Amino acid sequence: MRAVVGSVGRLLVAHWPALLAWFLAGMLGRYLAIELAGFVGAFTAIGGLLLLPLAILSRLVGFVAMFLVLREGMVRLGAIAPLPADARARRRSFRDALLAAILPFFAVYAAWGFLREDVVAYLSRALEVQTERRFAEGVSAVDTAGTVDRLGFEPWTIAVIVLALAGRWAWKKWAARVPRWFAVGAVYLEAVWVFLTVLLISDVLGQVNAWVQARQAMAWLADLRTWLAEMVSPVAWTWDAVEWLVGEIGGVVLLPLAWLTIAGVIYGQAVAPEGVTVRARILERVRGRYSALPQLLRRRLTDIGSGLGERFRPIWRALVLMWRGGPILIGGYVLLYALLVLGGRMLEWGVTRLIGPQDFWTFWLVADSLLALAVLAITDPLRTVLVASAYDATVGALIGAPVVASGHVDDESEEARQLVHDREVEAERARDVVGDEERDDDGVGAGAVGRA
Repeated sequence: MRAVVGSVGRLLVAHWPALLAWFLAGMLGRYLAIELAGFVGAFTAIGGLLLLPLAILSRLVGFVAMFLVLREGMVRLGAIAPLPADARARRRSFRDALLAAILPFFAVYAAWGFLREDVVAYLSRALEVQTERRFAEGVSAVDTAGTVDRLGFEPWTIAVIVLALAGRWAWKKWAARVPRWFAVGAVYLEAVWVFLTVLLISDVLGQVNAWVQARQAMAWLADLRTWLAEMVSPVAWTWDAVEWLVGEIGGVVLLPLAWLTIAGVIYGQAVAPEGVTVRARILERVRGRYSALPQLLRRRLTDIGSGLGERFRPIWRALVLMWRGGPILIGGYVLLYALLVLGGRMLEWGVTRLIGPQDFWTFWLVADSLLALAVLAITDPLRTVLVASAYDATVGALIGAPVVASGHVDDESEEARQLVHDREVEAERARDVVGDEERDDDGVGAGAVGRA
């Protein structure tokens, strides 16, 4: 923890202007994207929802930039994977980190309610534009059918997801033949399909939760809880404590681990642990049956599997690094993260007490967003520095473990390197066997000469 705290202070002093600039750029991009999406969504839901991912992508760009800014001062990470020398390699590193971080970032963004906030802001802006149109053109002159609120399962939603996935796959396949600026389109397509998929999954989970809450068993459970509170108070207290613990464990434990996973995905484009592969008999059987399939089918399945592996492999590597860092280091980081969250809430409380009581309509309705932004401008860079410092400490704890520098390579390159390595090992063993046989032959020949 002392090492992490010292690294936080050193990185914050050296890089806080750039961190603040990238944070404000991400927030500004989010605001402008929601405004644009809301304006377009007042006319067509498809256009609005195709623009809304830009809001989350703007925040992600800001966070990725902040993490990569800090990489220059991360001593342990720099010892294993130095920064790219030329500007082109740095731009490629930024692109790869952005593409890899979209899936976990969007998942965390949705799980902690930030996606819901963006959708609510989008709907508010779109309905505001529709209201202005009604007043300007007359109530009966504005047709709002099929706009704004079509956020569930629709044929066009599935079609957009499929088209975005196809476009992303096409860019990966022909990236070397198209101009480099096509990478911007690849990032957008990745954000679109992930955003719509997460949105649909959230909608399904909400419907399932509503269905469960409406079942009779939940009413019986509530009656049981009331009876226990009346008859056996300690059991009711225990029940409440367990509910509180389950509700708080997400923000206290899972959220810092999720941010450390995102940092591992971003930095993991340069550093990856070896020995992560799992070899088992069942995998060997699956590979044997897979090799028996027709070549055309295997090629298509390989394309699909490589795409999934490209997205989930960085997450797996980040989790492995956390696991190898040990419980003391990760537990200390979680504690520091909890203290940071507590400090942010105390700062919000202190700002309101410092300003004192003000009128809601003339002050708070205007100034609350600015005050919240001021607090976030302090806590978000601090959180980024804390997460980066914890990741650097995790890498430092693994200096003696097999951690190697690696670039962003595809599955075929990794398989080719593994095949070459296996062949080199086999060739070395063969040379050793031949050498032993030659030495034995020389010994036998020398003995025969001596006897002669």
